[in-house]
Order: sequence, then C-alpha cells, then structure tokens
Amino acid sequence: MIRVLIADDQHLVRSALAALLNLEEGIQVVAECADGDEVVPALTGYPVDVALLDIQMPRQDGLRTAAELKLSHPEVKVLILTTFDRPGYFRQAFESGAHGFLVKDSPPAELIAAIRRVHSGDKVVDPQRAMRSVGAEANPLTEREREILGLAAAGAPVSQIASGVHLSAGTVRNHLSNAIGKTNTANRIEAARRAREMGWI
Repeated sequence: MIRVLIADDQHLVRSALAALLNLEEGIQVVAECADGDEVVPALTGYPVDVALLDIQMPRQDGLRTAAELKLSHPEVKVLILTTFDRPGYFRQAFESGAHGFLVKDSPPAELIAAIRRVHSGDKVVDPQRAMRSVGAEANPLTEREREILGLAAAGAPVSQIASGVHLSAGTVRNHLSNAIGKTNTANRIEAARRAREMGWI
C-alpha cells in the first residue's frame, strides 16, 4: 500500500485528489493538509510514502516544504503539483529535493503513474520542461527575500510583514529593495510580478 499525503490550500482540489486516489488499488490517502506548515506535524501521526505538494500555499509553499522534508523525512518521496507551469518552479522543485513535478491538468492516469514511479525510487521528469528550465534564469533571490516579496505581493504593508517575519520595518525595506534590484524592476509590485512570472516566488 502506498500511503499518500496531500497538501493543497484549495479544499475542493484536495478533496477531489483524495477521492480519486482512494479509488485506486494499492494507494491510500492517509493525511490532508491545507498548508505546507502542516505537513511535518502530520507525519508524526501518519506514516507517509509519497507527499503531493502544491507550490503556492499561503503560509509555507510547497518548495520550502519539500526542502524541509528532505532534511527531516528523507524517506518520503515528494511529488510537486502546480497550476503554474513555469521553468523556475521546475528547477526549484528538484533543487528542493522533489522526486517529480506535474501540472494539475495532467490526466489522472499520469498522476497515478507518477505516484507509483516516485514510490519505487524513480524521478518523474518531463524532458521538455527540463530543457526549458536549463535556459531559465536561476533564482537570484534569497529565501528571506522570496518570503518577504511573496508577502508584499499579497498586498501586506511593511509593518505587517515585519511583524509576521519578526524583523524590523527597516530590515524588511532593505530586503524589498534588494529584491527590486535583483529583478531589475522599479517597485515591489513590479518585482513581485516579475518574480511570479519567472517562478521565483
């Protein structure tokens, strides 16, 4: 039996995936999480073989969660699922320790096959996406800059961001300024848009 955890902040997507996978012989969904920061705590109660992680989640994204699992639970195979097929995401997924990468509009049979393949130790790598990722710019942002720019992209003011990440407002402004410079943009809104287009946040 392949025990699967699903992390996706969209309840309907999460429930639909769970229902689909539970119909498949030899696969059982044992845990569902609405955010990346729920994944590691969930593993204390449910042994998991494969974790399906959405990239964009509100508090902790799938890429950070994949990196966390690589350190804390290396036995868990990670399959990244995303709506956004961006070369930067593909590159970051494997740099974070993922074993596979699929877009959400993939046929159900492809998802099921991917779960079985990563469980058996294979990598699920689409050759065309791999080639696009080779030509993509590497992410110039630090993890902290990614975090702060992601919060800024959601419209949070500097004071709120500072409180949320436990930094001073001045330090947050410095990180935003660095991100604006690295993305060659004029302000944080443009920086966030550019970073999202490239799959950097």
